[in-house]
Formats: sequence, C-alpha cells, structure tokens
Amino acid sequence: MIRLLLLLLLLTGSAVAANLKLYLKDGGSHIVREYKVEGDRVRYYSVERSEWEEIPLELVDIRKTEGEIKQREEERRNEAVVLDAEEKAERAVRREIERVPVDPGVYYVDGESLRTIKAAESKMVTNKGRSVLKAVSPIPIVAGKVTVELDGETSSNIVSGERPEFYIRLSAEQRFGIIRLEKKKGARVVDKISVIPISNEMIDEMNLVEVFRKQVADGLYKIWPVKPIELGEYAVVEYTEGKSNVQVWDFGLRSR
Repeated sequence: MIRLLLLLLLLTGSAVAANLKLYLKDGGSHIVREYKVEGDRVRYYSVERSEWEEIPLELVDIRKTEGEIKQREEERRNEAVVLDAEEKAERAVRREIERVPVDPGVYYVDGESLRTIKAAESKMVTNKGRSVLKAVSPIPIVAGKVTVELDGETSSNIVSGERPEFYIRLSAEQRFGIIRLEKKKGARVVDKISVIPISNEMIDEMNLVEVFRKQVADGLYKIWPVKPIELGEYAVVEYTEGKSNVQVWDFGLRSR
C-alpha cells in the first residue's frame, strides 16, 4: 500500500516540492518553483524571495536548465516503473501464499490447482519386527540397523512431469526435501538408519534428490527438483537429522 501511494505521488509529480535550478550562462543559478519564457525575458518564481522576478533570456542557459528537468522527469518515471514492478511482485506473492491451505502438509502443484498429498503412515522395521513410527516421536534407540518403510510397492498419489513442484507448510522448523524411495517386496524404504553402539549416534541414509527451495512465507516453501527425475517412487519428507522423526508424503512419477 505504501509503495502504491508513492507510485501515485511520483506519477502526479507531487512527491516533493519540485524546486528547479534556473541555470545562468555565467555559471550561477537561481532556485525557482517554476519559470516561463516570455519573449526576450524569463519570468520565474524565486524560492529564496518568494516572489516573481524577471531576467533577460540571453543570460539564462535554457538548454542546461531544460536538460536537467528532462533528466529528473526520466528518473521519476524510472522510479515509478520500479515501484510498480515491486507492487506487482508483492501482489503475486500474496496470491501465492493465499492459495496454499494454512494446515501443515504438502500440496502438489497440479497445473493451475493444488492437490493435497496425504501424509503416509511409516513403519520402523528391525530384526524384531515392524511397528508404526509416530512422526512426533523419535525412534527408540536400538544398536544396529533400522529401516523406515511404507507399506506397498507403489504410491496412490500419482504426479506427472519430470520436475514436479510442491508446496510444504512446515509444522516446525525442520529439514525437508524430496527423496527417492527404494522398492522392496511389499514395501518402499524411506530411510536406512545405522545406530552406533555406545554413542547411540544415528546415521541416516535417505536418497535425497537435489532440489530448489523457495521460501514463500514463514514456514511455507515451494520445492522442486533441480534436474529431471526418473520414473519411480518418491516422497516429500520433513525430518530432524539424527533423530529420524520423519514425516512422509509419498508420490509416484508415472509419466512425463
């Protein structure tokens, strides 16, 4: 709104009192509010004395005076163009923010519309079996290998295009990205975790895809692959490194 008001002021020429320099051929000048050439005289309103005065035209450097006026007008027009562009950019950002639902989650850009991707239920798999992994809680510390998996070999969320775009609205300030899932019989592997004995340090082995990240607002990002991705199974993930409290939104790329 402020930029819009400034733009209007600039366009009407009333942003600041438009004092001018009336240049003289001897190198001097007068600060004037306005002037006009009347025959062989130049009549001007003196800012210093707040009254109308006259001077012979032959003493005035009209070319230099008019040149500076044109330069100021060009600068004013350029400023107006910049402010107009900034205002349009801000409106575009506001529209982008407003189109994304306020609930934390992932939203696929499907042409001109957004499609909500439902969070998947991931499971922790150890040599003792499988159990549901709650996103809000880190996995229990168990020395050795642990995998985080999704049931089924394919996702029901189908996307197209070699560089699909998503919005992610975070539930908290955490890491996020796109990963490729590894297929296995009856499941897809999200993460392989090595738990180091004694130190209980966790090492994640997610197959991260290189992505662009554009912050749209606080906690709201747009992400998409840097390079075209191959057909297969993928997921958008939100996680805390070293804790494996991963949230997963799976999708499958089936066609270009």
